[in-house]
Amino acid sequence: METGLLTAFVRHTSCSLVIQENADPDVKRDLEAFFRRLVPPADDPSMDYLVHRLEGPDDMPAHIKSALTMVSILIPVIGGRLGLGTWQGIYLFEHRNRPHRREILLHLA
Repeated sequence: METGLLTAFVRHTSCSLVIQENADPDVKRDLEAFFRRLVPPADDPSMDYLVHRLEGPDDMPAHIKSALTMVSILIPVIGGRLGLGTWQGIYLFEHRNRPHRREILLHLA
């Protein structure tokens, strides 16, 4: 399809999708540091109100981070190419500490 709209949807509740700068790796590091400060692990004293801890101290904080970001994004397709800006890239923003298998559904219309 030459022109349309791509929907990307991640099928998980502890990660998200973001469009962010793709040139300087400091951007990714700074975003991760910001979210660690905004939502610390469940074993941090400031998070002692959390109840959901089934999968460890990163479990509920990962769900909160996902709720604050997006699980789906829309990207225009123009001339058969994604209409991203010069410095933009699409990232799966993992909110858990250890790697997980993730699935992203794509729909082009």
